[in-house]
Amino acid sequence: MFKTTQAMLGSTIINHRQHVGLQKLSALAGITHSSLGPNKKYKFIQDDRSGESALVCSCFRILENLELTCAVGQLVYRTVQTHQKVYHTGSGCLLFLAGAWSRVALECLQRGISVAHIISAMSEGLDVCFDVCRRFSISTERAQSQSSTASSQDLGLQVSKKPTVEGSQSSTEPKEKARDALKTLNACGQRKIRLSRHFSEAKSENISKESEDSQPKPPDIKYISERLSHGCVDAMNLVFEASRTQSNNIQQETSCPTFDITKVMTCVLPGLPEEHACVTPGCILLLSAEQASLAHCLKDRLLKVVLINGDLSFNYSHLGFKRPTGIQRVSEEAALSSSSKEEDWMEKVVTLLLNLEVNLILVSGLVSEKVIQRCSWRHILALEKVNVSILKALADASGAVPVTYATQLSKYCVGTGVKVAVWRDLSSYERKPSIAVNVSTGVNSKLVTVVLTSCIEGKLQALEDQFWACAYRLHLALKEKAVLPGAGVTEMLCIQHLQKRAERNSSQQTKRAALANPYRSVVLHLMADGLMDYLSTVMVNTGEFSKVQAWTAVSQQLQDCNQSPGAPSMFSEVFLEAEQEGRAVSFPVKSTDAPSTKVFDNLSVKQEAWRKASDLVFLVLQTDAEVITGIDLKTEAAQGNLMLL
Repeated sequence: MFKTTQAMLGSTIINHRQHVGLQKLSALAGITHSSLGPNKKYKFIQDDRSGESALVCSCFRILENLELTCAVGQLVYRTVQTHQKVYHTGSGCLLFLAGAWSRVALECLQRGISVAHIISAMSEGLDVCFDVCRRFSISTERAQSQSSTASSQDLGLQVSKKPTVEGSQSSTEPKEKARDALKTLNACGQRKIRLSRHFSEAKSENISKESEDSQPKPPDIKYISERLSHGCVDAMNLVFEASRTQSNNIQQETSCPTFDITKVMTCVLPGLPEEHACVTPGCILLLSAEQASLAHCLKDRLLKVVLINGDLSFNYSHLGFKRPTGIQRVSEEAALSSSSKEEDWMEKVVTLLLNLEVNLILVSGLVSEKVIQRCSWRHILALEKVNVSILKALADASGAVPVTYATQLSKYCVGTGVKVAVWRDLSSYERKPSIAVNVSTGVNSKLVTVVLTSCIEGKLQALEDQFWACAYRLHLALKEKAVLPGAGVTEMLCIQHLQKRAERNSSQQTKRAALANPYRSVVLHLMADGLMDYLSTVMVNTGEFSKVQAWTAVSQQLQDCNQSPGAPSMFSEVFLEAEQEGRAVSFPVKSTDAPSTKVFDNLSVKQEAWRKASDLVFLVLQTDAEVITGIDLKTEAAQGNLMLL
């Protein structure tokens, strides 16, 4: 862990007379601004005390390597951690908007707007953004043909003009009936938060299926993956190759292609140049020099295998197990020493494995050195750090039944038909001799390993993160069968709709809403400014714009589109162009000479990032209010200022 929260926030002046939590949230978000956009910049985070350093390239890794001691810091980290675990992408957007919308809340508080009115108006603004996502989502089955048609008409991507969420209402019905199905406002118009330390993700919205009569053409995975790369071209090429390897190894049962990420694993190899990265069928695992000779002896044989979900060691207990305290065991015999108990356990396990004629043990956790040595003497290969999802895939293919403890093994738990082949000798690249083996189960297997390499060992984590980000983008796009216009187009549409909602005062419905919340117009405009700040920051990170130029370019694009009757089609250009030094610059770009390519975003990732950002702001906002003003639930005024959790 590097640098404390206090040191990190040292450059930010905290006004303790105002809502400190919101200020800290904004300051925390500020440290990750440079990680937004397709231009990934590496950073060194150094501990001033120990001198240790970490090389990071993403919002999540920056937070992971900071010592976040304050409550807001812990809340932010847990939220981003949970989002990253589920989606592996979008954490930068989440944290940026949490900071931007926390500044919106602070601005509203300074103007004397109550907490209840802030939450109500911001919740309405979030619903507007979700409605934009539904209305302008693009079916993956139509994306390529739509893009081709649009190119001939010089209109870019043709976005869907109708909601694509299952069960959405027709355009003739009132718009309020087409609200987000996951809308969480109570009777008072206040947004409820699912209060959990993990901020459990909402189920992604199911995209409506095309009519069976239309029989759409299956999506082109290559086309979709290129537009989901977001600047990580090499990583996405590996993802596409892994997807193609899976589809080549099995027969597709349906016309809809899928990418099963649960059967994909990564293996990092330091010492090799990055161009040596590759994709190979099977499960690649690293062995020590002591196990190398045994692997050669077992290669190309059909092996019996057992699977252990946990550590293979004497002292291991699963997470749910808790040893009773204060209990002493009385025995007539002298108590055995800890070492002799471990020896007895080890002898029991090895004997059990020999009786079951097991040649291979795959363990999701760690295997103790003593167990590895003892098993090697008996020609049993024990491999550790195998992903749980890979264990499940091997279990399905071999018939093995995973167990938690080795002593639970029986003949019904043993799988068959597994092969171990020496994949590559890494002795010349590593400081100590080692080899890589490929564990496979024969034909019709979806198991794929992506081997990531780099001469810079500290860069391997970032390369692995980039691969998984790309893998999840493609997986989610194929699963949801829909994507969003990327490169800022969706955000621009949201800004436009927020501004129009704020300025619309003619209908009776909006008049009633204005009476219920006279500040909604102010809050919606400020939320739109937060999205504009996000877009302009990404543009600045391309290296082609200053902050003022970026903000001006976004504002001009909005003004041009508002003056045109076909605003959505103008936004569908995907690239926001601004004149700079006499030439057109596309946003975003990877380099000054990068070709213009259209970009897609994931529907569920974007919606969940926005949702979690608003939940963070609302939770910190209410907590701050409770700390500053205190709580007296008996008073009606206090109840009106509280957000229900």
